[in-house]
Amino acid sequence: MTKDPLVIFTPSGKRGNFPVGTPILTAARQLGVDLDSVCGGRGICSKCQIAPSFGQFSKHGVTVADDALSEWNSVEQRYDDIRGLAKGRRLGCQAKVQKDVVIDVPETSQVHKQVVRKRAEARDITLNPTTRLYYVEVEEPDMHDPSGDLERLIVALRRDWDLPDLEADLTVLKALQPALRKGQWKVTCAVHLGDDTFAPRIMQVWPGYFEGAIYGLAVDLGSTTIATHLCDLHSGEVVASSGIMNPQIRFGEDLMSRVSYSMMNASGAVEMTTAVQEGMNALFTQIASEAQIDRNQIMDAVFVCNPVMHHLFLGIDPFELGQAPFALATSESLSLRAIELNLNIHPAARIYILPCIAGHVGADAAAVALSEAPDKSEDLVLVVDVGTNAEILLGNKDKVLACSSPTGPAFEGAQISSGQRAAPGAIERVEIDPVTKLPRFKVIGSDLWSDDPDFAKETASTGVTGICGSGIIEMVAEMRMAGIVDAPGLIGTAEQTGSPNCFTDGRTQSYLVHDGTATGGPKITVTNRDIREIQMAKAALYSGARLLMDKFGVDNVDRIVLAGAFGAHISPKHAMVLGMIPDAPLDKVTSAGNAAGTGARIALLNRDARAEIEDTVHKIHKIETAIEPRFQEHFVNASAIPNAVEPFPILNSIVTLPTATHNTGGGGEDGGRRRRRRG
Repeated sequence: MTKDPLVIFTPSGKRGNFPVGTPILTAARQLGVDLDSVCGGRGICSKCQIAPSFGQFSKHGVTVADDALSEWNSVEQRYDDIRGLAKGRRLGCQAKVQKDVVIDVPETSQVHKQVVRKRAEARDITLNPTTRLYYVEVEEPDMHDPSGDLERLIVALRRDWDLPDLEADLTVLKALQPALRKGQWKVTCAVHLGDDTFAPRIMQVWPGYFEGAIYGLAVDLGSTTIATHLCDLHSGEVVASSGIMNPQIRFGEDLMSRVSYSMMNASGAVEMTTAVQEGMNALFTQIASEAQIDRNQIMDAVFVCNPVMHHLFLGIDPFELGQAPFALATSESLSLRAIELNLNIHPAARIYILPCIAGHVGADAAAVALSEAPDKSEDLVLVVDVGTNAEILLGNKDKVLACSSPTGPAFEGAQISSGQRAAPGAIERVEIDPVTKLPRFKVIGSDLWSDDPDFAKETASTGVTGICGSGIIEMVAEMRMAGIVDAPGLIGTAEQTGSPNCFTDGRTQSYLVHDGTATGGPKITVTNRDIREIQMAKAALYSGARLLMDKFGVDNVDRIVLAGAFGAHISPKHAMVLGMIPDAPLDKVTSAGNAAGTGARIALLNRDARAEIEDTVHKIHKIETAIEPRFQEHFVNASAIPNAVEPFPILNSIVTLPTATHNTGGGGEDGGRRRRRRG
């Protein structure tokens, strides 16, 4: 008896014997090969493209003849004429087995294709979205089969795609019969595959084969900014990214200010919920416009946020988060409908909110854990998500600890005299000459240093407007290395520092960075109060990290990851000089960019990742800094630049910090003259 032809798939290596005339797509499905198709093998969607290989394959023990597959047919020719097939490609639903054959499934034809991110150290994203498109042909009704159109559609989806019994919203029912008849009983369905909260559900029906795409949003709802990625749910591609300032800022720069606003005003929480929902709707309109799509094509969304933002987004009063024991209304993940949150995307869209870890360590920290995977690390990694409320993770494959640290908005330019948001014209890089003690800088929007002859011309449209977060970190660190600021944080006089840019400013000293008044711009200075604000912020950050190290029983870490959109722009050397982060080799301090946003994107594009992070969060041990007795001790020590007691041996091997002090004998921040308390 002649054996059926052997079909071998690469790169999976799966193989099996199939009768002559079997479509390659059918063989792939029977073997569990990851070959995509939306139209169910009808030659419409072209997503099942394959690349047959011919010749001798000693590795597989087969020789593939030129006629191993059926001949190129009219369906393939039609597609090639309209859109073009790459040379050597065939449609898996049209090419049929004739003889032994080796079939390569290109990455673009795989259902669970890898979406590779640019950062080499980041994990790839396996594409497995919760909402997908399915094309089916539905049996027409007749007098002998009185079942409803929806019931016959569900039967067709179960028959062709092995989907379970599905539910449908009223909006689907209203559009179903016209769609079926317009499409001559052929329709494309968007189906949400369900989760612990929602049963699998038909979300929309289009007549015929739907040529468009459906999209999802990965949203990082931060205290200061809201950042969003719009993703194609079939390809995983980020088609647009955008962000806005969180409109809640007008109620308070930091989280506790907003909690206080809700406590002091009866309608405060409602006002803030309305503000953030309206802001997000404006952002979604903007990002859909940029991508040139209809907002109704957005059918899935994943949100990450800190606990206060979590509650205010959901319309939950954050009162309990303002007092010990900082109880969350819920720390579990949530699956909701967009309409419940007043979000203007597809009315049936599902919203998934990642779980919070505990207290003030929220879903954004969970997203960072999903993105950076400290629980899978062989070495001990410290992950710091730098922001208004910093989340800190320390761990390896044995255990992961987490805490939050209220750094405040200073790192983002707020509460700094010349501080501003990162925007064109803001100083972002700084160097101070060790001899002249004069500064030079770069601003956002220009690659030139300020001492370049063409600098003024190139920055004429923006000017020099202020100092952003990364700029103020470099500025204070450079002032410390140049001896303009001493370890306790005092700016010296021009005589003490040798810098003509130091000047008396009331009872303290300040440092002139740039005088733009001659051209109508601002005078940009760093005051001693600015130094204090940065000291408090960095001390809170370092103390949280040091506390986790205490709990872990270690004095150093193997590597440090700076997360957050702001963290991507921080110079590791300057951060260490400032004392923001523990002592570590500079090449072991890396940036993860907006890791919380990346974690949201992973959860959006891979439904299995949602279960993974829910399991991981339950294993992360939360440390509450507010009740830890050593936190205050670490905070006081970390107020010095870089630290009053930590030796920082690696840093000291790279830079030599001046030891002189500018306090001439009275104590206090005025450099010697105590303020008289007024009665």
